Amino acid sequence: MAAAQREVWSGSELRRLLAERAGLELSAASVSALLTKEPSQIKMSTLIALCTALQCTPNDLLEVDTTPVEQPAPASRPSVAEPPKAVGDGRRSMPPV
Repeated sequence: MAAAQREVWSGSELRRLLAERAGLELSAASVSALLTKEPSQIKMSTLIALCTALQCTPNDLLEVDTTPVEQPAPASRPSVAEPPKAVGDGRRSMPPV
């Protein structure tokens, strides 16, 4: 969206801007992926180069979802078995657990 708002309509145009303004050489496939897919990760150096090339800030490029994530319910713990009873004549008990 940020590229379109700056009238950068093609991958080749963005690739040229990245090289000229930011000194970043990316393959045509990498630039195409930046324009058409939502990356799961991006290098900081690439983000900085995009901001330089498009003369924008990271806020113009990133959309952050701040919806809280539901935490799964904790698994129930198995019940603790009773400690074994003392063996022998009964005068001695087991140590506390």
